[in-house]
Amino acid sequence: MTIEEQNAYLTAHYVEAMRYMENAEGFLRMAKRDGPRYTDKKYVRTACGTAYNGVLIALDAWLSMKGVAPTGKKKRKSIEYYKTGVARLDGKLLSVLDNVYIILHLEGYYDGSTNVKAISGGFEEAYEIIDKIKPYAQ
Repeated sequence: MTIEEQNAYLTAHYVEAMRYMENAEGFLRMAKRDGPRYTDKKYVRTACGTAYNGVLIALDAWLSMKGVAPTGKKKRKSIEYYKTGVARLDGKLLSVLDNVYIILHLEGYYDGSTNVKAISGGFEEAYEIIDKIKPYAQ
């Protein structure tokens, strides 16, 4: 793949991941804050799930560019696929992925945590992963 093709590939995935993050932030605004908590758990859950999916889009592109392909017959990739692939390439990023998985996917989406600081921290880490596929400046 040429540099131009790589950049086009990364640009498409970066734009899509950022679109998910923008949507997620919109859902958080709908959740409204009351001090250290969001007031509407439904919107927080939706925001966290949307942001997590944006991260998976970015990871799919990043792992693909690094030559990591899914193995097996399963169509759905597990968190173990992502953790294993990331661990082989970038130990620091694995720590960030762990945090995103715990904060956004488990605590935010499944458990419905409404803690503003925790969710904000999860979003910051999500952006750190998405920045890995930020296209090269031309």
